[in-house]
Amino acid sequence: MSEVVLRCQSLGRTYSDGDRSVEVLSGVELALHAGEKIAVIGASGSGKSTLLNLLGGLDMPSTGQVLLCGEDLALLRERQLCQLRNRRLGFVYQFHHLLPEFDAQENVAMPLLIGGLPRRDSLRRAAEMLARVGLEHRLVHRPGQLSGGERQRVAIARALVTEPDVVLMDEPTGNLDPQSSAQVLALIDELGKLQSAFVVVTHDPAIAAHMNRTLELREGRLEPGS
Repeated sequence: MSEVVLRCQSLGRTYSDGDRSVEVLSGVELALHAGEKIAVIGASGSGKSTLLNLLGGLDMPSTGQVLLCGEDLALLRERQLCQLRNRRLGFVYQFHHLLPEFDAQENVAMPLLIGGLPRRDSLRRAAEMLARVGLEHRLVHRPGQLSGGERQRVAIARALVTEPDVVLMDEPTGNLDPQSSAQVLALIDELGKLQSAFVVVTHDPAIAAHMNRTLELREGRLEPGS
């Protein structure tokens, strides 16, 4: 069995709503192994995005802990947390969140530049990753010059350029037409051969079917999908 790269134990998240508390997650357990692909499904409002934010260190749990490559995210200082996220995590959202003033190659190179890699090396690695996602002919195009499917592939290339241990995806095809969704699904299949592990929140049964296993959020808990 490969090593566990992401683990959460007794994970819970409660929010305050006026005078009352709203428990979104309670006692969530998860062990994600290197190279494994997991789909997380659930009804709207079940806490899927909250779970991703906790797994990625963008929010902190009310109870329990998240361990990324053995590091307890809640015990890290902000600078340490940012460095760990930059090195170990990749994020892909429903909306691409590309920087409009930079071209595709520069957008993909951004995590490497933030991590301190020289610009020349960062751009070279970005070009290599864009070629892997079939966009070697779009290096100097800005997001506004790309189709929706192309923008999402650039976002996926950006998430993977640091060769992260874990990639978190939040509805990666939720804003795409059927043809672009199929292209992204094929890309996830291809990239699944990498050592990165994937946690993919999705309503798309086609994506869930391509994962190693499917988990469902029900009443704040993560259970095997039906």
